[in-house]
Amino acid sequence: MSHTAQIPSHRKPRQRASKTALRAGVAGGVLSTLAIAGAAGPAQAEPVTQTIEMPTITADLSTSVAASAQATQQVALDLQTHAQEEAAATTAAKAAKAAKADADREAAAKKKAAAEAKAKAEAKAEAAERASRSAARTTLSASSSGSSSSSGTTATATAASSSSSSSAVSGSAAAIVAFAKAQVGDAYVAGGTGPNSWDCSGLVQAAYAQAGVSLPRVSQDQSVAGTQVSLGSLQAGDILYWGSAGSAYHVAIYVGDGQFVGAQNSSTGTVLRDMSYDQPTGAVRVL
Repeated sequence: MSHTAQIPSHRKPRQRASKTALRAGVAGGVLSTLAIAGAAGPAQAEPVTQTIEMPTITADLSTSVAASAQATQQVALDLQTHAQEEAAATTAAKAAKAAKADADREAAAKKKAAAEAKAKAEAKAEAAERASRSAARTTLSASSSGSSSSSGTTATATAASSSSSSSAVSGSAAAIVAFAKAQVGDAYVAGGTGPNSWDCSGLVQAAYAQAGVSLPRVSQDQSVAGTQVSLGSLQAGDILYWGSAGSAYHVAIYVGDGQFVGAQNSSTGTVLRDMSYDQPTGAVRVL
């Protein structure tokens, strides 16, 4: 027998009992754990099912869908409004263009009517002016018939004028005549002094300036600026006037060959005419 056989802790029966107790304890622990797990299993599964808040998730999703739908509807409304605004702008632009075209046509019609009325008025004024000149000539002829050195008839005066123009124009008179003829075709403008528009006395004054002669500005003064000459003894460069000396209402330049250059009126402008077109009532010689 071993010397340790009497020691209780070393005896095999106690060792087996200890292992058996350990196994029983382990088994019991396992069973207890299984029992606890089995008892706790249903208790854990139920809270999982109950704590899924599907209604809350569904409500949030519905809110998001509703917001998305509202945003889509707002975009559609914005697009529709923009399209309506563009259509309105296009319609307004077309209406404005049509209104402008109508206004332009109306303005053109008014301008044409005004031009026609002006032409008629000018033609009437010219006719009245010629009638006035004719009456003035008649009065002047009646008052000076006793002292006239010519034959006293217009036909004789015109013939004499034509014959007297046969001599060549030279010197200062040539410069005056050349300048006057060069302005034929220019416009008539009341108060005009050139270079492309004239009134009657403005043209005469500018023509004489080419010869270094300074004349008064208006026709009344120009009609007495030199020596009075008869219409039967005219020379190129003489000043013709209509009316009476000192109160003439129109002047022109005699250029020879029975013709004169004058800024007549706004209808005819500056013209070259025969004496028979509008017979003057007198003449003055400056050179």
